[in-house]
Amino acid sequence: MPPLTRTFIKTAMLYFALALALGIALALNAGPGLFPVYIHLLVFGWLTQLIFGVIYWMFPKYSTQLPRGHAWLGWLTYGALNAGLLLRALAEPMQAARPDSLSGALLVVSALLQWLAGIAFIVNTWQRAKEK
Repeated sequence: MPPLTRTFIKTAMLYFALALALGIALALNAGPGLFPVYIHLLVFGWLTQLIFGVIYWMFPKYSTQLPRGHAWLGWLTYGALNAGLLLRALAEPMQAARPDSLSGALLVVSALLQWLAGIAFIVNTWQRAKEK
């Protein structure tokens, strides 16, 4: 299993555990702005990263020289996705508790980072989705 795949999958498991703990906190009325964080941890932290990691590993080869595409694009995907997710996890409760231009800007940056991760993933994976 490639290192990037292991990293995606292990990070996904950490986010899954964190999301489940946050779900318990939400059931105990933990505070404002945590439900969107919970959803993002589940969808982007756990599910999306698990899917990205498995696709990076299991999809057909890109080429003999680059069987999984460009590794730097894979790591860019991982970095941007996680930076955006962590930034969102910080900014969302800030925005819910006391909306201001800083938390709003952080949410925009987090969304742009996650968008960049999605584009990098698509660019790196597109040619691997092919017939045998």
